[in-house]
Amino acid sequence: MPHLRLHLRLRLSSLSPPLPPTSLRSNLPSPRLTITCSATSASHDVSLLLRAADLADRSAGLSSPHPNFGCVIARKDSHEVVGEGFLYAQGTKCAELQAVEAAGELATGGVAYLNLEPGDCYGDHTAVSALVQAGISRVVVGLRHPLHHLRGKAIQSLRSEGIQVHVLAEDLKSRLYEDALKSCLTVNAPLLYRAAFRVPFSVLKYAMTLDGKIAASSGHASWVSSKLSRGRVFELRGRSDAIVVGGNTVRRDDPQLTARHGGSHVPVRIVMSQTFDLPEEAKLWNILEAYTIVATQRGARKDLQKKLAAKGVEVVEFDILNPRDVMAYCYDRGYLSVLWECGGGLAAPAISAGVIHKVYVFVAPKIIGGVNAPSPVGELGMVQMSQALNLVDVSFEQIGPDMLISGYLQPIPDLSPTIPSADEIPSIDPALSPYETNIISFYKTWDPFGAFSNFSPHPIEMPYENGKHAVWPSVEHYYQAHKFVGVDSPIARDLVEKIMTANSPEEAARMGRRLQREHPKLVCTDWENTKIDVMYRALKCKFLTYPHLNAMLRSTAGSVLVEASPHDLFWGGGREGEGLNYLGRLLMQLRSEILEQEASPKLALTQST
Repeated sequence: MPHLRLHLRLRLSSLSPPLPPTSLRSNLPSPRLTITCSATSASHDVSLLLRAADLADRSAGLSSPHPNFGCVIARKDSHEVVGEGFLYAQGTKCAELQAVEAAGELATGGVAYLNLEPGDCYGDHTAVSALVQAGISRVVVGLRHPLHHLRGKAIQSLRSEGIQVHVLAEDLKSRLYEDALKSCLTVNAPLLYRAAFRVPFSVLKYAMTLDGKIAASSGHASWVSSKLSRGRVFELRGRSDAIVVGGNTVRRDDPQLTARHGGSHVPVRIVMSQTFDLPEEAKLWNILEAYTIVATQRGARKDLQKKLAAKGVEVVEFDILNPRDVMAYCYDRGYLSVLWECGGGLAAPAISAGVIHKVYVFVAPKIIGGVNAPSPVGELGMVQMSQALNLVDVSFEQIGPDMLISGYLQPIPDLSPTIPSADEIPSIDPALSPYETNIISFYKTWDPFGAFSNFSPHPIEMPYENGKHAVWPSVEHYYQAHKFVGVDSPIARDLVEKIMTANSPEEAARMGRRLQREHPKLVCTDWENTKIDVMYRALKCKFLTYPHLNAMLRSTAGSVLVEASPHDLFWGGGREGEGLNYLGRLLMQLRSEILEQEASPKLALTQST
């Protein structure tokens, strides 16, 4: 696979005269300056950017498909940290707003450090507005946003408000910043790979003995590595959106593949099996703790497919099962990071297909021997040592008695754009109006129209039981809870409260679906007939509550709205357009009602004249 690298060119203008007073800045183009910082100033910038990147890393595995965002606000002169925040999940406050709220009045005149340029995911410019309204005087950005429709827009917006914005490798070019830049790249490596290669960031993990065996000749493999190393594996799982294994692993080991790290995030488990030669009973078929997908060849063992589907396992058929198509499917589902815990028979084709980007190898100080003992990677077709794949940016870490060796098979993509000179700044990333298209798709909240999603973090106030009103954190919270609303049971009322207080829309969705499976008798008896009305009421409240969302919806007049989920065939459009797209339909219905009400007074006025 070619290394997709967009080289960075800088054409900086000469120094400009001092800026006029703040009140006059908004109507003037922002000058680009060649920044010369003292070593002391640069060291403070580096330290605080590293802190922002470290904060952002806390959300790994929790915010998919969002990037990992961290924000640190410090006083301009003393560099004292007064506020910080990071994105916990898709439906939580943005990192910038969290940091501003934590800093309070101390944010005025301060400097904000962001590992990544903000993305306007909710249609209301919250991140930029929070920094502007807080009186931030300078913003230091580690990386521009890698997604084309977001790249450069927040930076331009901040500069148009008279705020100094300095971007690493553009405005701040000293070698002192190299560590900070590397940390900002690393913490969002999954997003950068996804943006460059249109597949999730994939990590191959295995444990082996000193003589390169992952199991004994008998197949016994418990345990190659130490308990401390296995604990690190749980951490890797907790940072991933999905875990991939092959059919051999299921048959031989019957793994559970849960994170067991105590967090709320549980990765999806994916089994790749061409022939569907799988046992009828396995730990992976229990989906109460984690969701399971089996990827297989079209038409394979339909009888067993039906049995697993009855247990809640999702079966996805491919014309020809191969790692690249499976990763393309995971890309469509919005996954950022995938952990491969497969044997050598699947690891080899995954590497050959170019979908493995990083490798984690736990080497145990043991020798097991055995001519037929399995090795971690199967046949790659290489016959000379000069053909061997070399890792880059290799790291070594002692974990108990084991050695962890990690490195990249493909370097982190550098998606830095070409930066024009000062007089061309207003033309950076010109907005291509999405309204000109006939079909507007949305899925996750980072999409241009992602605010249409029922997962967007827009609280709504809706009637509750006995005519009382309650504020729901999102449409999804309201929808999931109403599976149990009105059921005459204290348990059902407790379930409603649990969903209502879920930390994010994703958590509310997981909780609602799980509780529906665990307590089917507590679900409203007419739920299947009323769920569309429930969703519509919540959507209507949302779009009538927030004027900017109302305007966004009205602006799509003449376009077909499609919820582009590849796996939800009821609310979404499906993988190949086979879905019912009820969410898109409801939004178009609501749009028609709003436009009709808007046109009625105008029509009446025209008739009276």
